[in-house]
Amino acid sequence: MKKTLSTAVVSIFLLGAASAAAPKDTLVIQQAATVTTLDPGLAYDTFSLQMIENIYETLWTHKGGSLTQMTPLLASKLPTYTNGGRTLVVDLRRGVKFHSGNPMTCADAEYTYRRNLVTNNADSANWFIAESLLGTQANARDDKSVTWARIAGAVKCNAAGQLVFTLPKPDPAFMAKMTFGGQGVIDRAWAIRQGEWDGTERTWKDWAGKDLSGGKLASSASGTGAYKLVKRDADNVLLTAHTAYWGGAPAIKNVIMQKIGELAARQQAFLKGDADLIEAGTRSNVDAQLRGKPGVVILDNLPTTGVQGLFMNNNVKSASALGSGKLDGKGIPANFFSDVNVRKAMAYAFDYDRFNRDVLRSKGTVRTMLLPDSFPGYSAGTRTYTYDPVKATEYFKKAWDGQVWQNGFVINANYRTGHVLGQVALELLKQNVEALNPRFRININVEPWSEQSAKFQKSEEVMIPMGWGADYADPDNFMTTFYSSKGFFYPTNNWKDAGADRWIEQAKQTTDPAQRGKLYKQVADLAYEQSPYIVLPADTGVRALRSNLKGVTSATFNPMRSFSFTGTFIRELSKK
Repeated sequence: MKKTLSTAVVSIFLLGAASAAAPKDTLVIQQAATVTTLDPGLAYDTFSLQMIENIYETLWTHKGGSLTQMTPLLASKLPTYTNGGRTLVVDLRRGVKFHSGNPMTCADAEYTYRRNLVTNNADSANWFIAESLLGTQANARDDKSVTWARIAGAVKCNAAGQLVFTLPKPDPAFMAKMTFGGQGVIDRAWAIRQGEWDGTERTWKDWAGKDLSGGKLASSASGTGAYKLVKRDADNVLLTAHTAYWGGAPAIKNVIMQKIGELAARQQAFLKGDADLIEAGTRSNVDAQLRGKPGVVILDNLPTTGVQGLFMNNNVKSASALGSGKLDGKGIPANFFSDVNVRKAMAYAFDYDRFNRDVLRSKGTVRTMLLPDSFPGYSAGTRTYTYDPVKATEYFKKAWDGQVWQNGFVINANYRTGHVLGQVALELLKQNVEALNPRFRININVEPWSEQSAKFQKSEEVMIPMGWGADYADPDNFMTTFYSSKGFFYPTNNWKDAGADRWIEQAKQTTDPAQRGKLYKQVADLAYEQSPYIVLPADTGVRALRSNLKGVTSATFNPMRSFSFTGTFIRELSKK
């Protein structure tokens, strides 16, 4: 370990929660899970990205708390689209050094993004970069149209040392996608010395879709960020300030991430000042254990970038999940939810106000659509459902020509282990639906995530609660995901509308925010009429901070960096 680290810092790293209060120049973070990788080309989980975004840097990032304004990082200025929205020419910042001491050049950026396109696999977030640069979410192993010529043509350095991105068609989300922490520029020469891809056409096919979890970059790092890796073990990560950082020396000199599985232990360390930031649990946990305690500041009513809904599968492909498989009061047919009257009845049977009051402690907001209301394109003017048992009864009586009301049904609904919000949502719906007709029954079961994630992708779930957090700050990340037949959740719900598909595709290719907003409102209005999902009220964000930690406020908090607990980079923090 580096001799420059103080004895106190070393003891905190080695002893974990048993240590004394964190020194003024050291930030101690405690969370429930370990960091799975330090490779930007692989990272897709919150805990890894929290470290990676401080070790590596992207070309640009969000400005302050804004989701629409950008500020340059490794780019010297923000680029503008040319060639009809298909080309971005990026001027790179000069005088930047990697942690290895190597100077950053255009060749490093070119290597980084080509590597992401080459190795793109299901475990990484590179699918949405490949979608922009290659027109497909797949790698060369899964999509034979992906060639070296296409990859090399999509990202390359020109004679002036500028990085040039060439898209097959305009993508208004591309700038936002490039702020994702996993798009940080890596040290080409250093990576190759570690045994990573050599960046050449000769070897690229050997690395197509390759599993990077066992690579050197998963456990070591050389970025341009304000902090460099000192040590990592199974439960801890230790970073120290990069003395040659182009942005100046940060006030926090050392960063220690500790895996502390028990929430009570994290809370105790936080209250004692042994930890500066913790994974603090739900709003109820924060209110009951941390709010109002000495040395604690609570930031509340923060914007969020996630959504939650109850899914109703229009075409269930699991006979065992359907009971009798008929509308005979002992089960449901596979296409039970394909009748819009069933879906609308369910939407009117859900008590949104009670969910907000009991689950979100009256801090939630009713949303018109499965898109965060902090995002551009959100349709505030679209109508919403309210709890109305009279209307729910009316639509149930219409459903399937009266057979639903006459014969009843049995629905098997599942939630994943630990998804308390989803469990309560199903329980509220069950209570209200069963109160309408003694022939109605909803069975609620719990299943592990490993099982549920496989089943919903194969259309085998009947009704489940599910959420989505933003990968990048563009409405397409939600609109395609939920409302397009090309979206990630289409197999989960099997709801399809030609108009929605057309409007979403049109919105993907226009850079006019007003026009995109109109198109998304059309989708939202249609979704109200069709009710493919029950849109759950959304909680506002809450964060607990030690009172001596400075540099984060409600105004500067950016929800796209919410996995960092403070919504900011660590280099922007200090302790008094």
